[in-house]
Amino acid sequence: MFMHLKVLLPYGIFADQHGVARIVAETRDGSCGLLPRRLDCVAALVPGILVYQCESQPESYLAVDEGVLVKTGQEVLISVRRAVSGADLVQLRAAVAQEFLVRDAEQKSLRSSLLKIESSLISRLAALHRG
Repeated sequence: MFMHLKVLLPYGIFADQHGVARIVAETRDGSCGLLPRRLDCVAALVPGILVYQCESQPESYLAVDEGVLVKTGQEVLISVRRAVSGADLVQLRAAVAQEFLVRDAEQKSLRSSLLKIESSLISRLAALHRG
């Protein structure tokens, strides 16, 4: 018995793999392992390394951004914003650190700046309306 793994990005399918024997993903609570007979589940993923192994093949590695994992029966769907495949774990960990975590920090800073500008604009409009 094996699983069918699909890794989905906003613009398409990144990976579509049949015959997956096991999957390990990183969640907010730590690593989450999936085997074919595990009960159905949903997990929020954090930026990290996704490991999966197909029947009688070596492990495969994907660096994934935050997203969600859904297991229903033998189907495992993983939806993330970004993903990078590779065989070298050191390079993939570096990709997670540089591309995903740094971009997320920049996006949070940008959102914070936009909220300040929006708040200032609303205050000015309210002042004009009052007076």
